Amino acid sequence: MICLRSVLLLLCSFLLLACSDKPPEDPVATFLARHWADPLPAQGAPPPGYTAIEADLNPEACAQCHEAQWQQWRTSLHAHTMGASIQWQLHLLDQKQGNSCLRCHAPLAEQKALVAIQQDWPAAPTSAIPDYVPDNLAESGLSCAACHVREHQRYGPPAQKEVSADPLPHGGFTVSTAFADSRFCATCHQFPEDGPRVNGKLQEDTYAQWAASPYKDKQHCQSCHMPERQHLFRGIHDREMVLQALAVEMEFMPGRNENELGVRVVLRNQGAGHHFPTYMVPKVTAVLELLDEQGRRVSELTRYVIGWGVDVRLTEEYFDTRIPAGGERELQVFFRQPAAVGWQLELRLEVVPGEHYERTFKDSLRHASVLEPKVLALLQQALAETQAKRFIALQRRMALPGLDVSSGHEQKP
Repeated sequence: MICLRSVLLLLCSFLLLACSDKPPEDPVATFLARHWADPLPAQGAPPPGYTAIEADLNPEACAQCHEAQWQQWRTSLHAHTMGASIQWQLHLLDQKQGNSCLRCHAPLAEQKALVAIQQDWPAAPTSAIPDYVPDNLAESGLSCAACHVREHQRYGPPAQKEVSADPLPHGGFTVSTAFADSRFCATCHQFPEDGPRVNGKLQEDTYAQWAASPYKDKQHCQSCHMPERQHLFRGIHDREMVLQALAVEMEFMPGRNENELGVRVVLRNQGAGHHFPTYMVPKVTAVLELLDEQGRRVSELTRYVIGWGVDVRLTEEYFDTRIPAGGERELQVFFRQPAAVGWQLELRLEVVPGEHYERTFKDSLRHASVLEPKVLALLQQALAETQAKRFIALQRRMALPGLDVSSGHEQKP
């Protein structure tokens, strides 16, 4: 027979649990806290029975079975996070400063060890590099293993189809829904509340922008940047992504007098689940120009920059014209109506994905005389590569309404 005291204790326990203010455990948050520990621990010795290719952290090893994902990834910015733009800076940083950059640019412990050796940092490892760590792992940037491998165990989202291999390569993988959650990306795309700010705004605030947007309950980061699980990670550097994010409307409007014509342009962030653009580095400029009947550019009517402008020291804000998710910017421009027929109005969207970097690199080149030759060469390479990424996302022309010169009034079609 169960005693009354035991029953009362059991009942009290249930009541305490029911009345507790402690929120239920979030499995995604729990997984991510461990998966993105700072710093990430080393992989350690491979499990017994692993083949050399199963233990290899080289992205090309992963391509043996996941070739489509590897081919997509190698064209992405994630595969180039350790390019010249970061390499020249690492030569000027100490190990602590460098590791704060590598936290996202090359987060694996093995990558940090390789960089420390390259930079001759005092805490660089002195023991032999394991065979499963390729010499170029650091240059692989945000590689396959950075997201999918911990202690040689593979992690990923639920499988889309059954794998029939027996035995399963690397013992299969551990499933986590975190790989389809925006918080997975927030590790690098959201600074903490005490992170660096300019004019009170976090320098990296993408996740919070998404969380405050209409997209929060509809789509995660992966919906747009990894459609159908493609490892493309496209963004502001990609023309299609820009046009997917930004809707453009342009129409003529009456001038303020009979010899004047107006144009109205609406730029609407209809496709990005965060600010357009999300942070300080890119700039998108809307340019309106008049073209004569021969298609020659006659005059620039306006130039409107969309972005967040700050100084190269990251201390002063110049402007912030970013467009929040679902928001818009409207431009109205008035100009004298040309007397001749056949003139056109052109709207261009000029995208400079690395505008802030371009200014920073040019400013750094002022000190070229004190830089080591190899550092200067990397800096010049970084500037050239950044400038090469400029492109025109949109070029739209509209014929100006005809003008009856004898009456001075617009001709109606």
